Amino acid sequence: MVNNLLLQVLIALLPVGTFQVWYSRPRQLKHSRYFIGVVCGLSMMLGHCYNIHFDPVVLDLSFIAIIIASLYGGIVFGVALSTVYTLLHFYEMNDPAAIVGLGAFFVFYLIFIYKVSSSFRIQNRSARMKTIVPLWAIGLAAHFISLIAASINHDELPGDNFGWFFAAYMVAYAGIVHLSVYYIEIAYERVSLQTQLKELSSQYKLESIRMRQFLDVVPLAVMFIDGKGRIAHANKTALEMGNAAAAEADDLHYTEMARQMGIEDSASVIHAILQDGESRASGVFKLEGRSMLATACSVSEAGPDRQSRGVVYIAQDITDTQRLKDELDKMERLSLVGQMAASITHEIRNPMAVIRGFVQLLNERSPAEQRSYFRIVMEELDRANAIINDFLSLAQNRIVEKETGRLQSVLKDMMPLIWADANLRGQSVELILCEEQDALELNGKEIKQLILNLARNGLEAMDDKGVLRIETRDLGDRVQLLVADTGGGIPPEKVERLFEPFYTTKEQGTGLGLALCLSIVERHEGRIEVQSRVGEGTTFIVTFCKSGHACWAATV
Repeated sequence: MVNNLLLQVLIALLPVGTFQVWYSRPRQLKHSRYFIGVVCGLSMMLGHCYNIHFDPVVLDLSFIAIIIASLYGGIVFGVALSTVYTLLHFYEMNDPAAIVGLGAFFVFYLIFIYKVSSSFRIQNRSARMKTIVPLWAIGLAAHFISLIAASINHDELPGDNFGWFFAAYMVAYAGIVHLSVYYIEIAYERVSLQTQLKELSSQYKLESIRMRQFLDVVPLAVMFIDGKGRIAHANKTALEMGNAAAAEADDLHYTEMARQMGIEDSASVIHAILQDGESRASGVFKLEGRSMLATACSVSEAGPDRQSRGVVYIAQDITDTQRLKDELDKMERLSLVGQMAASITHEIRNPMAVIRGFVQLLNERSPAEQRSYFRIVMEELDRANAIINDFLSLAQNRIVEKETGRLQSVLKDMMPLIWADANLRGQSVELILCEEQDALELNGKEIKQLILNLARNGLEAMDDKGVLRIETRDLGDRVQLLVADTGGGIPPEKVERLFEPFYTTKEQGTGLGLALCLSIVERHEGRIEVQSRVGEGTTFIVTFCKSGHACWAATV
């Protein structure tokens, strides 16, 4: 009897044992319910062959296979195994009432399992272990009821040793159910953890690749250094930094790498983290004439002790930033000087006007042979006054009031003055106007000054046979003004500096005319460019954007 009980225990544990061996990969999950159902069916039929007979009672642990198959294989397997179980016991039952009772029990039991299984599938392991208690308790109760019924029908009780044997049977029954569910859950959790670990590993590898690719393209030298001072990783920029590029830096001590690359000055920030215990350190050092900002930060674990595990080192080229800062400081100083100079020149004009008035009076009262001297003085005073006016216009850089107008109208107003100036020089002027243009937002006074400056520059650049061409073009969203001369042209190295204040290519020039033109164009949100060929002439192209158009958005 005991041997049969032990054999039934082993057979009842067969489904969970084989499942532990078979279920080892995530891809087997979709077939697991079929595997459990089939193995439970085999276990049930095999266990039936080793039933324990205590006349008139039969003890059979194969009923456990129905519980496991119903929970993990599905209710279809539960119905199939229940039908087979009933058929196997049909030939052993002589009492029709017992057969009907067994069938009714399975109908009730399967309905109960079906309701339990719906919640069983969404529970965690601890909740499932509690859910199965009613299932095996009902099974044992059915065995106990059948025991009493059989004893009554046959007017006899099992042998003297049946009490302790039935107690061992119930313990084995309940224990096998719990062990089966527990280890099946363990198998599912193990494979689930494998899946999660695989996903985390893939995600980690992907993030690692992304990080390395990112570090290789950023314009920063980045190195990760462990707690022992050895380089764990260095990006491409870091390897190429210094006097000699390093082919490989991994596992190299940071002091050795700094020595090889000639950047010993930058190693002090790393030393401050590893040796002095600071959390952050930075410093500026020179590398091949360029300024570099080195920053080192401690890599610490989360927690109250925040123990350092290494250093992140970042070096950035700040030469251009430093240059821009110096230029900004210089511009601020020049702006202050310009404001002071503008104020001073404004005050100079008053005494100059008085001087010119008295010189003109002396000219009228002087002998004829001396009047040429006074004329020279007045001309120089007029030239100085013109320089002061240009300087004031350039220095003020004020916000101008604009009105809706057309460039052609301004040109027509200015052409008599330009023609007169050209006639005095023996030159000619060609005016080419496009069809009527859309209105622009213009300040008439400043546009006249712009046109006059460009026209006079062109006239002064030509000899007495030169031709000045003034042209307008309508390009849809913008309007262009072209002023072209047939002079000697400007060398390329001088073209780049034409709009700098006080830079001039003329012997008597002040260097303020084109700077003032650039200032006027910028206040009108336009652009000015120069095209020049030595020996052929120069063309100034001024472009104005029409109202409601974003002309420069696509070219910024």
